[in-house]
Amino acid sequence: MTEQELISQCIEGNYRAQKKLYTKFSGKMMGVSMRYASCVPEAEDILQESFIKVFNKIDTFKATGPLGGWIRRIVVNTALQRIRDNKNYRMHVEIDASESMLEVSDDVLAQMEAAEIMKKVQKLPTGFRTVFNLYAIEGYTHPEISKELGISVGTSKSQYSRARAILRKLIEKEENISEKAV
Repeated sequence: MTEQELISQCIEGNYRAQKKLYTKFSGKMMGVSMRYASCVPEAEDILQESFIKVFNKIDTFKATGPLGGWIRRIVVNTALQRIRDNKNYRMHVEIDASESMLEVSDDVLAQMEAAEIMKKVQKLPTGFRTVFNLYAIEGYTHPEISKELGISVGTSKSQYSRARAILRKLIEKEENISEKAV
């Protein structure tokens, strides 16, 4: 079955086609959800909500780009909306100035495996994690992040910088622990 046939059958409400589409993309989209969620159940909720939107809006897919990219955009937007709607949501988190001035080589980040980095990214406060994901992973610019989250460009840059600093501190701490164990 071609992707277009799959889309057509999903538009018609064919359960098997929907299941096939979900199976094809859910693993990768769970990874996207995990970048914005603080825990697995929250990521699962984002994923489920996203696929409900996918099935409700699949008739609007224009096929000007890949289907996976269209679904990914829905997942990211769903995660961002969930963050915005969270009553306890705080984009700004105070940290010590010293934390943002950490000196750790960028090579350390490059050498880490993606799974290790994602575990550390999940430990970031919501605002930092969101800006870090949008900028470093999704490729948004700071003006785009500013518009999407309703914050200033300067705040976006600051949040990204602080997120990197916290990640560096977490990595440095882990390296120190592993060196002492040797």
